[in-house]
Amino acid sequence: MRARPAVRKARDVLRKETPGVRFAEVERETQLVRVRVVVDLDGESKHTIDTGIGYFDYVLGLLAFHGGVDLGVSAEGDLAVDDRHTVEAVGACIGKAIRQALGDPDGTRRVGSESAPVDDALVHVAVDIGGRPACQYKVQFTVERIGGLTCECIEDFLRAVSIHAGFTIHAIQMAGHNNHHICESLFSALGLALRRAIGKATAK
Repeated sequence: MRARPAVRKARDVLRKETPGVRFAEVERETQLVRVRVVVDLDGESKHTIDTGIGYFDYVLGLLAFHGGVDLGVSAEGDLAVDDRHTVEAVGACIGKAIRQALGDPDGTRRVGSESAPVDDALVHVAVDIGGRPACQYKVQFTVERIGGLTCECIEDFLRAVSIHAGFTIHAIQMAGHNNHHICESLFSALGLALRRAIGKATAK
């Protein structure tokens, strides 16, 4: 597997002189994939993402934008074989980084439940960050791939985030027939739900 300079990109672009309190950096390397993720949960929706899978980069950007987090992802995987290992490893690293950055969830809203309309598509995502990993996924695609992203790997991504972040995640498709729109609705709703769940709780 040939190394790319992008493996340093995430940290270099998002590095801060004084990182926010809820900041974490995670690296993972196996024989098949190398991933680096940096996340600032109190960021400004800045993101720099290079996984080698263009459409995956795009929807991860939607997650960061709607989540209100700064996110850097750099990955090198054996994409000549398939994209599964890369997508799953990125999910695992994002989940682990969010968990480390979040720390004790006391004082947060803990639960977020949001929908994101994208033209014909509507996906609802609910998240509980309380430390109980589980994933229910009811989203259907009618094509094998969107761009370079294998559609069945999207569920693998969510499950990896759930396990490594310790989150309960429910993703339910309410409407939609355009596969691009369904996927974009899913990642946007995930960002919105995460943004609400990690936000500070306010007194009633």
